[in-house]
Amino acid sequence: METSALLKKYNVAAPRYTSYPTVPYWDNESFNANGWLANVANTYTSHKDEGISLYIHLPFCESLCTYCGCNTRITKNHNVEVPYINAVLAEWKMYVEVLREKPKVKELHLGGGTPTFFSPENLGLLINEIIQNTTLTPDAEFSFEAHPANTTTEHLDTLFKLGFKRLSLGIQDFDPKVQFLINRFQTPEQVALVTAKAREIGYTSVNFDLIYGLPGQSISGLAKTLKEVIYMKPDRIAFYSYAHVPWLKPGQRHYTEKDLPLGDEKFALYQLGRLLLDAAGYKDIGMDHFALKSDSLFKAMTEQKLHRNFMGYTNQHTHLLIGLGVSSISDSWTAFAQNPKTVEAYLDKIEQGILPVEKGHFLTDKDLEVRKHILNIMCRENTIYNEGIPEPVYCRLLPLLQDKLIWVTEKEIKITTKGKSFLRNVCMAFDEKLWLKQPETQLFSSSI
Repeated sequence: METSALLKKYNVAAPRYTSYPTVPYWDNESFNANGWLANVANTYTSHKDEGISLYIHLPFCESLCTYCGCNTRITKNHNVEVPYINAVLAEWKMYVEVLREKPKVKELHLGGGTPTFFSPENLGLLINEIIQNTTLTPDAEFSFEAHPANTTTEHLDTLFKLGFKRLSLGIQDFDPKVQFLINRFQTPEQVALVTAKAREIGYTSVNFDLIYGLPGQSISGLAKTLKEVIYMKPDRIAFYSYAHVPWLKPGQRHYTEKDLPLGDEKFALYQLGRLLLDAAGYKDIGMDHFALKSDSLFKAMTEQKLHRNFMGYTNQHTHLLIGLGVSSISDSWTAFAQNPKTVEAYLDKIEQGILPVEKGHFLTDKDLEVRKHILNIMCRENTIYNEGIPEPVYCRLLPLLQDKLIWVTEKEIKITTKGKSFLRNVCMAFDEKLWLKQPETQLFSSSI
């Protein structure tokens, strides 16, 4: 079957599998904060030498990017910075008390929102306070997300001196028509300036985020954007499919489905991106991510050390990820927990001295088994069932096998070269909770 026909066939609603079970299938009724903290303490005690990962969500943005699916708060009032930082530090202190010592940190990421909404001084305050309650592993990596239009040299300098060596710039598309429709504006010149300055300061890895399938996007416009991007030579590129979920993100109602490239148009954008990135030397890491051979993400892939968590693909594997801030999700390997999704609810819990977890899930032995196979497919492109592939899983995999997207033996499932574009579809075959209870409404974005 031709690639275009396969893209059409498998373009179905599918989870991105940053976790298993996926959030809509969490058993929130059985979840409680005390049980969550017990899981955190147990996981930390068992794996303290490897270090932990920290994710800090900084939700504020000065304007709404209408395509965005992230948890954000739109404001031009920068007086919100210090109270929010104090709340995050109070939450971190609660976790440190549970761990009963200064934990080793292996990975720290600032996401948003727009982390560079915060002043360099306030970001310095936040990170300095976090670091005072930790020790760092020798291979610790700090990274942050940045808006090219408001990231200053002072931002870059301040964070670099605190240990940050990686940054991710949200580009999406340089086409003025697309930028107008999604209300996201930055020029190639601004991006080139931030990239060059970061490298001059000493940052070792720069990522660009691009999206295909945006309203008003065209083959010629995306080709021009990709040409500009490739010329700047970022170390990594995330080439995401636009997720149109206006029932979840009302900002996406600022345009209609008529503005979106659908079907063959969207598939053509996807194929163009993959073709140009491959020709420029970017290697397919897995599900939307590409990297140069010199980047640590590519090296982790070749050494079978790639990992995937709520922050996406990473070369840093830890069993404990603590998410701080509004809407952040934490992962103790045996349990998940999520903070409230509104700033007010989050701050209210902090003011009461309550750990701000709102919902979560305790993983069963079956959950952990399924999670292992999904992670193996996402990060290693193969998985092995020691007792043989279960019949229900094998039956679900048959169409993918017939289309030569996977290679299967009695015990092993392996992704073929052609199948790398269909990782989400392969993982759905393992997703017992999805098959036991098919969603009555659309919960997930389309896979392509």
